[in-house]
Amino acid sequence: MPTRALVPSVIPPMFDRRNHPTRRGMPFPIGVDLLHDPTLNKGTAFTDEERSALKLDGLLPPKVLTQEGQVEKVLENFRKEPTDIAKYLYLISLQDRNERLFYRVVVDHLRETMPIIYTPTVGLACQLYGHIWRRPRGLFITARDRGRIAHVLKNWPYGPVRAIVVTDGERILGLGDLGANGMGIPVGKLSLYTACAGVRPEWCLPITLDVGTNNPQLLEDPLYTGLPHARVPPKEYDELLDEFMDAVAAVFPRALVQFEDFGSTNAFRLLRRYRDRARCFNDDIQGTAAMCLAGLYSAMRMIHASLLGQKLLFLGAGEAGTGIADLVVSALREEGLSGHQARQRCWFVDSKGLVVHSRADLGAHKQPYAHDHDSLPDLLSAVCALQPTTLIGVSGQPQTFTRPVIEAMAAINEHPLIFALSNPTSKSECTAEQAYAWSAGRAIFASGSPFGPVDYQGRTFVPAQANNSYVFPGVALGVIASGTRRVPDAMFLAAARALAASVRDADLARGSLFPPLDRIRDISASIATAIAEIAYEAGLAAEPRPDDLRAFIQGQMYDPRYESSL
Repeated sequence: MPTRALVPSVIPPMFDRRNHPTRRGMPFPIGVDLLHDPTLNKGTAFTDEERSALKLDGLLPPKVLTQEGQVEKVLENFRKEPTDIAKYLYLISLQDRNERLFYRVVVDHLRETMPIIYTPTVGLACQLYGHIWRRPRGLFITARDRGRIAHVLKNWPYGPVRAIVVTDGERILGLGDLGANGMGIPVGKLSLYTACAGVRPEWCLPITLDVGTNNPQLLEDPLYTGLPHARVPPKEYDELLDEFMDAVAAVFPRALVQFEDFGSTNAFRLLRRYRDRARCFNDDIQGTAAMCLAGLYSAMRMIHASLLGQKLLFLGAGEAGTGIADLVVSALREEGLSGHQARQRCWFVDSKGLVVHSRADLGAHKQPYAHDHDSLPDLLSAVCALQPTTLIGVSGQPQTFTRPVIEAMAAINEHPLIFALSNPTSKSECTAEQAYAWSAGRAIFASGSPFGPVDYQGRTFVPAQANNSYVFPGVALGVIASGTRRVPDAMFLAAARALAASVRDADLARGSLFPPLDRIRDISASIATAIAEIAYEAGLAAEPRPDDLRAFIQGQMYDPRYESSL
C-alpha cells in the first residue's frame, strides 16, 4: 500500500470518518494516493472543485464524468470481453480501483453481472486462482499461523468488521478440493452481501484457512499459491479452528462468521461445535435449506397443494441435502407432524443407493433419514418404488436426472417438482430444457445455476435460479442490524417464508419459483427484518430495538452512488 500523504487542514465532508472506512488512525489520502485507494476513489467523477482541494489537478483527464457516464463506459468494455473469465477479471480489477463504481455496476445490472462475479464463473476463477491472482483481497490464515492468528487478523486495515465469510477450500461448489484457491468464494460471497443486501463493504472480511490440499494437480502446480502439502490431521485442524474462532471473538467481537464450502464431515461438525457459542451459520447447510424451502412454498402455490402432502427424494446426502431436509422437517412440525412423521417425507439416494436402516456405512448426518425399506441401487429404482412428488439434486453429479428419471416423475405426478440445484452449470443434474421437454412441459423446475427462458410447444418458461444469494445476504444484514448473539434455525425458517412471500403471481405464471433479481435488495430488507424480529423476540439482540425496524434496517444499507465532496 502506498505511503499516505498528509491530510489537508480542512477535510471535505465526503472524507468524514463517520461515513467511510475506519483507517486505524491513518490520515486520509490526497493526490495520487487518493486515486490508488479503491474505497475513496471516484476517478474521473471528481469535480473540478474536488480536484483542486484534494491535489488531483493534472492527475486525471480534464473531462468530468458522472457516475452514470462511468457505468456506461464500464458496461461497454465489460460486454466486449470475449470470455466469462475475462469479464470476471475486468470486474475484479474495477473493484480494486473504484469500489463504489464496481458496486453501482453490479447493483444496477445484477442479472448480467452476478453469473460473472459468482456462480458459475467464480468456480473457474477458483480453479485458475494461482494463475490469475493480481492483488490481495481478504486474509489467508495458514496452518503455520498457529499461536498467532489474532495477530494476523489485526493486519486487516478496514473495519469495523461485522461479517466474515471463511472457507478451507475443501469442497468448492461442485469442484472439490481447491485448497487456497478457494479464496474466490468468500470474496464473491461478500461482494453479494454488499450488492444484494447493502452490507457495507468495509464491514466485510473474506478469509481462507489454508490447511493444505489433497488435490494432486494443485500440489504439482508450480503456480499454486497455497501450502504445498496434504491437509493437516484432524487434531491439528480442530486446534486451528478453535484458535481461529477464539481470535475472531477477541479481535472482531461483533462479527458474524459464515462457514462456506467446507467438506461435509467438517461442515456438520463445525456447525454443531460453534453454533451455540458463536455468531455463525453455514450457508451450504442452512442458507441452501432456506432457499429450497422457499421454492417449495412457491411451488405449493403454483399447484394449489400443501407441503404436508409432499414426498421429497434427494439425490445427494451431503450438507446441502440434509440441511434442506432438516428445515423441511422443522416446517412440517410447525404444521402438526411429529419429527418422525416429518422425516418420513424425506428420502435420500447417495452414491451407494437408497439410504436405509440396513446400511452400515452411514454418516451421522444421514442416519435420521435412514428408513425401513429394501435396498435400492440407484435413483431411477428409488423414484419408481417411492413415488416421490419432488426430486431435489444436490449431488454435484451432472446429468444424473436422466430422461427415464424425469419421465418416471412425470408419470407419477401431474406437475413433478424438479430441483437441479448443483452448481456450477457443468454440474447441474439436468438442464431446464431437458426438464420441460422430458416432462411434456409439466415440470416445475428450479436450478442452482442460471438457465435462460425455454420455449416449449408455444409456451415460454422463465425458470428463476434457486440461488442462495436470495437468502444469505439478508440473513447477514438482519444479524448485523440486530446484533444477535446467535443464529438459530428459526431464523432460516423465517427467511424462507419471507422469500416465498415476495414471489408474485406473475412470477409463478412464468414458471418462476423465485422473484426477479432486480428486486433482491428489497427482498433482503424483508428477510433482514424477519431475522431481526426473531432476535428481539428471543432476547438475542444486542442492539436496542428501533421503533420502525424495517426502516432502520433499510437505513443501514450501503448506497454505492457517489457523495458530494464539498
